[in-house]
Amino acid sequence: MRNATWDALAATPLPEVRRRAAIVDELAGVEPVAVTGARRPAWNDRGGQSAVWYFAEDGRVLLLTFDHESELNLYAEGDFALQESLYEGVPASLVALVRDRPENYESLNLADSATGRTIHCAGGVFWCDGARWHVSDGLAEYCRREDVDLFGESGFDYCLDAYRFGRDFTPEAIVAFRGEDGRYEDEEEKEADLSAVREVVARHG
Repeated sequence: MRNATWDALAATPLPEVRRRAAIVDELAGVEPVAVTGARRPAWNDRGGQSAVWYFAEDGRVLLLTFDHESELNLYAEGDFALQESLYEGVPASLVALVRDRPENYESLNLADSATGRTIHCAGGVFWCDGARWHVSDGLAEYCRREDVDLFGESGFDYCLDAYRFGRDFTPEAIVAFRGEDGRYEDEEEKEADLSAVREVVARHG
């Protein structure tokens, strides 16, 4: 299972992962969501794709990615059992961060019709034990069984692009990355954004 973004994330120290997540969260203007026992920065592209991080107080991390156009978008089918199975292998205390919680812009809920219990919808379910990153057992098994491109269909590459793991994360690099999508109409607008990005990066060390 080789993937350049996965390898880059795995090679990034967790303090730097947390720093980048906080910066991207602020730059994306994501609304804060209170979660007991964890910090929750996130990113979305305002088009149905998202990355959500749960940095637990004990040093572990849960990462969810979602691509609404992929085969791993289970929300449209409302398949609670399948969605729940994608969390298999993730420690229960981490899954508890997304079970029976209010839904939000980045994470919609799927509900069990029999019990009423809910769980956040995610195409990609990944977690870190504090030292090493893992693909959830349930996601890996489903992708093997159904011959699904795990990293492609989970939105992993696209949803983590803004974090630039394995690449420069300076204000200049961030603005250049934004400019690749035609974000700026002229150099004046680009320079103004560069100044704003520098302030955000400086606030996060």
